Amino acid sequence: MPELPEVETIARNLSPTLVGKRILSADLRWRRTLVLPSPAVFKKRLIGQRVEGVGRRAKFLCLQLSQDTLLVHLRMSGDLTAMLGGYQPSRHDRLILGLSGDTHLVFNDARKFGRVWLTADPSEILADLGPEPLSDDFTPQGLYTRLHACRRQLKPLLLDQTFLAGLGNIYTDEALHMAKLHPRGLSDAVTPDQAAGLWRAIREVLAEGIRRNGASIDWVYRGGDFQNHFRVYQRTGEPCPVCGTGIERLVVGGRGTHYCPNCQLLLSADSR
Repeated sequence: MPELPEVETIARNLSPTLVGKRILSADLRWRRTLVLPSPAVFKKRLIGQRVEGVGRRAKFLCLQLSQDTLLVHLRMSGDLTAMLGGYQPSRHDRLILGLSGDTHLVFNDARKFGRVWLTADPSEILADLGPEPLSDDFTPQGLYTRLHACRRQLKPLLLDQTFLAGLGNIYTDEALHMAKLHPRGLSDAVTPDQAAGLWRAIREVLAEGIRRNGASIDWVYRGGDFQNHFRVYQRTGEPCPVCGTGIERLVVGGRGTHYCPNCQLLLSADSR
């Protein structure tokens, strides 16, 4: 599933092509792709609106239109592409928007998990999301406070989008390794210094992921090369880049997890 850096990269790539274009047609090719409104209302409201901005919130792509906001969540295999010139639909296209300038915005999703919303108030869909990890509002003290407001293992907690928005399996493993925290460690055992280290690690791995246009792994995402710079993710048996110990894999909260057993010690206080 694409995470914050991949979604951010897609938004940045789409923006120059889409902004200023007017929506002329909407071809919904699989009904369940659209969460709301109804297909009839969707087409009636959408056609004629102009794209005024393309951004991201957590793992959602946010297209700001002249009246509404179009939200797209790619889920496991979705991809959103702007096609210039004549376009012929392909097998897994779920939604095709025809725009001015002979442009098509195509949502392709082989596994059919991706979803689309058209809403006048995006907070109705996004209200429960946690803070953006790259925003100025996300601080070391704020993270420490949030960690100690619950008693959960770190890996599942960081994956919880209501706790912190945008992290997935890849960047959580990478950040925990950089911060030298065990994925099974308890959130309320994290010290202020460790919280500050985790805060820095989260921001560093996300910024590096964006700089490298995300990671091209596990799905149909195109163009990123962060997978060539992983510290631990999917590197089972390979040497830790810090100490040389073999990277190990375990399951935490039902998710495959990669870590260094030497750098990321599980102390007794972390598992009490």
